Amino acid sequence: VREDLIKAADDSSDDDRRGGGMRVGDKVEGRYRGRSKYYPGEISRVHADGTFDVNYDDGEKESRVEARLIRSKEGGGASSDKLREGDKVEAKYRGREKYYPGKIDRERSDGTYDIAYDDGERETRVEARLIRKKDRSRSRSPSPKHGRKLREGAKVEARYRGRSKFYPGKISRDRGDGTFD
Repeated sequence: VREDLIKAADDSSDDDRRGGGMRVGDKVEGRYRGRSKYYPGEISRVHADGTFDVNYDDGEKESRVEARLIRSKEGGGASSDKLREGDKVEAKYRGREKYYPGKIDRERSDGTYDIAYDDGERETRVEARLIRKKDRSRSRSPSPKHGRKLREGAKVEARYRGRSKFYPGKISRDRGDGTFD
């Protein structure tokens, strides 16, 4: 579904307060195996069902952790200097000296990124040290209505096959090109 055919549902943002707004790379504290103590870590994957995979700083890993067991360590949100999928960037193509404009097409779990360059070239597994942010804007299309960023797991209303009526739903996949499942 194209982004212009989707609008955020008018429900309370309880999910965002509980961690529904967290993304891959966010620094968090999680209650490992549901215990009472919080341990530092990082979100390594966001699942469409609202759960998260967490890589803890001590080397432990945990899959499908419920949002209620995680809290953000980043206070007011994610760091604006962190590279993320969709960011407009400049990268050193094949490690050369000159930076070329493009956007991050994919954020990989090993800390590298796939870049879609503005000239049509593509490059996979580019190290972060070869990438710099081009500007602060991450969206390649106009912001969705009400200034909200559409994300996996977000409750939305969408126009099915472009028809005039909006139907309630939940984003299960961000295809990275302005369309969503």
